[in-house]
Amino acid sequence: MIMRVFVAGGSGVLGQRLVSQLVARGHQVTATTTSAAKVWLLAKLGAEGVVMDGLDAMSVGETVATARPDAIVHQMTAISMAHAGEPDTRRIDRRFAQTNRLRTEGTDHLLSAAEAIGVSHVVVQSHASWNGIRQGGWVKTEEDPLDPEEGTVAHAEAAAIRHVEEAVVEAGGAVLRYGGLYGPGTADDQVELIRKRRFPLVGGGIGYSSWVHLDDAASATVLAVEQQARGVFNIVDDEPAAAGEWLPYLAKCVGAKRPKRVPTWLARLLAGQVTVTMMTEGRGFSNAKAKRELGWQLRYPSWRQGFKEELA
Repeated sequence: MIMRVFVAGGSGVLGQRLVSQLVARGHQVTATTTSAAKVWLLAKLGAEGVVMDGLDAMSVGETVATARPDAIVHQMTAISMAHAGEPDTRRIDRRFAQTNRLRTEGTDHLLSAAEAIGVSHVVVQSHASWNGIRQGGWVKTEEDPLDPEEGTVAHAEAAAIRHVEEAVVEAGGAVLRYGGLYGPGTADDQVELIRKRRFPLVGGGIGYSSWVHLDDAASATVLAVEQQARGVFNIVDDEPAAAGEWLPYLAKCVGAKRPKRVPTWLARLLAGQVTVTMMTEGRGFSNAKAKRELGWQLRYPSWRQGFKEELA
């Protein structure tokens, strides 16, 4: 069935992949950007590009009402260097401040706009890379809570994620917890740090993370839209892995020397508690539900294949 799909945040790196896949499957797409200069980019992808301020309730309401979509997809973030500046793992609260607002205020505006014109289905972006609850096993399902990160600079981000998930599940929509995204335009700053040997391996490197390629994240989102999926789904690849595995492999793929290893006490001073937690206590995620219920098939089942093909 051909649908009219509204993609909020369509000019982002993931939004562009999603728009392209939706158009390729015959859907009519309206996609938003905050920059008038990027409207042409969305048009080139086959969508109707419009400028919208996701933090302005009137802007959101009017834009959604004009598009009159069958489904709304929330992909609005502000974590690129252009929006958030140089990454500083010690102060990720600053980097994610605008994104947190988009996940709280922006989500509420989209849900209100959907209700006002009778849009019954909303799909939103969430996050599931290393942030599973730090209890029990190393790999978490959708039944396991995310870590609230109490007392850390990541607490505000965790609270914003909790808001978007609870609000959308209550509204009968789908929450897609994307793993660590990689692919063109996503990991450039991280790769640069690795090449400069400024991205060390912390402690024993036993903390787990989950990854997903941009194209696989987009394809899962298309399925969630088309199937009017409801509930929470982990959108990650088949191989959650410890930092001691993926970080040296990534360094090798990008032609860098093996990362230095630093003790946790020193990493806490240099990189902050969040980095230490990720590399020493992080939990990965299972994709079994998404594969089973959505029929999702991955182009890159493992980050090993993806890193080698996309980042080498």
